[in-house]
Amino acid sequence: MTTLSLTGKDVKGLKADALVVAVAAPNDVNPDAAPQLLGTGSLPKGLVSSLSKSLVALGVTGKADEVRRVPSGGEVAAPVVVLTGVGRLDRSGLGLETLRRAAGAAVRELAGTKSVALALPADEVDQATAVVEGALLGAYSYTAYKHRTASQRATPVERIDVVTGKTRDKKLKAAAERAQVVADAVGATKDLVNCPPIDLFPAAFADIAVEQAKGLPVKVSVLDEKALAKGGYGGLIGVGQGSARPPRLVTLTYAPRGAKRHVALVGKGITFDSGGISIKPAAGMDAMKSDMSGAAAVLQTVLAAARLELPVKVTGYLCLAENMPSGTAQRPSDVITIYGGRTVEVLNTDAEGRLVMADALAAASELDPDLIVDVATLTGAQMVALGNRVSAIMGDDATRDRVKAAADEAGEQFWPMPLPEELRKPMDSAVADIANIGDRMGGMLSAGLFLREFVGKAGGKNSPADAERIPWAHLDIAGPAYNEGAPHGYTGKGGTGVAVRTLVKLLEGF
Repeated sequence: MTTLSLTGKDVKGLKADALVVAVAAPNDVNPDAAPQLLGTGSLPKGLVSSLSKSLVALGVTGKADEVRRVPSGGEVAAPVVVLTGVGRLDRSGLGLETLRRAAGAAVRELAGTKSVALALPADEVDQATAVVEGALLGAYSYTAYKHRTASQRATPVERIDVVTGKTRDKKLKAAAERAQVVADAVGATKDLVNCPPIDLFPAAFADIAVEQAKGLPVKVSVLDEKALAKGGYGGLIGVGQGSARPPRLVTLTYAPRGAKRHVALVGKGITFDSGGISIKPAAGMDAMKSDMSGAAAVLQTVLAAARLELPVKVTGYLCLAENMPSGTAQRPSDVITIYGGRTVEVLNTDAEGRLVMADALAAASELDPDLIVDVATLTGAQMVALGNRVSAIMGDDATRDRVKAAADEAGEQFWPMPLPEELRKPMDSAVADIANIGDRMGGMLSAGLFLREFVGKAGGKNSPADAERIPWAHLDIAGPAYNEGAPHGYTGKGGTGVAVRTLVKLLEGF
């Protein structure tokens, strides 16, 4: 367990195994200049002088994600100085997300080190907060299945001291406490995403949700396959019927006294996605254990909201199923009935996430919340359009913009995408109300349009015909949810916990 504290002690005598200092790369205006040390006000002049003279000779560039260790030479109590790159500084200076990533990269690379002091630029409360957040996010490791080789894996940094002159600032203390809650929520999300599907199946996921909510003001209800069938949740039943491990719908409700706003969150929880009868290629299928990332993010967001005592009601839906091929699996051309009565022709069983989420979107709409946000590793088209680090936002313009603002403030990369009406018609079905796929081109957008069909109108069941749809946003996190590449910033390999920070920030905005 990593512990973090704020300190205003003199860096020279600060006891730590490593002292972390930030280095910026030369900018475009003067690319031949030497890298530049940042936050030098807290450092001994002798250390600043010796490091500044040695950076080029040491091959230090200051590029983002560059982490170099050098001897301190006795200038400070820490035996090692760690230089963490922040990249090139633009005219606006050092951004908060840049600080988060630099702190996270250093702490991640220093795994195996017991104590670390971060002497990064932290003169302002928001800067110090960013350093705290990045450090905590970088101090994550998943070792649940390491037994015989556990000793070969470096453990996360045990103690982190963030050097700042704002140690007595009440806002910073509160921000640091919040950062710990959010970082724990992100870490718990990663744990779920990284868990092998042999152990994390729908019923097991539901049990975890019940267990983790204990002691918090969060009510949890679980619908098993019998209750789902009786209740008309055709999406979950249809997707889950090919597996020997049946589906579940978990509903979490956090309703603090006096809350005047209500937000519903819907998470896709396909604990393993083989594609069903429309089976996926074998290459890369192992990563499909991460197809429950949306549900994991929703679970941990609701729990974090309760721990932070946010004054907003939150209802979370975890749509849990395992999509497997078998003699009982749904077939292409089957017609299923979603909760609420709308029928769907299943043309591709690998477009299953939208089916389970349709059930929950319809159910959430009956509660008439002020806002519905769904989160899903929904389409490969998201990765084609935006890559593996940028998630997509779709929905009505106002809600989409609100989520984008929350993501920007939280430091997560999301990008607004349109919902072109012309992509809706190809999903017309000759035998049902709608088909679960449309044209191949614009597949991410078609998926968003499909989900929109199941978002109800404001005012609930008795709303007038001309009522507006409940404000809604859809987050497609297909690529960013699981990092199969090299670690970067505060992000390691495997589950990333993406969307948790954005969702918490969004709830705080209410």
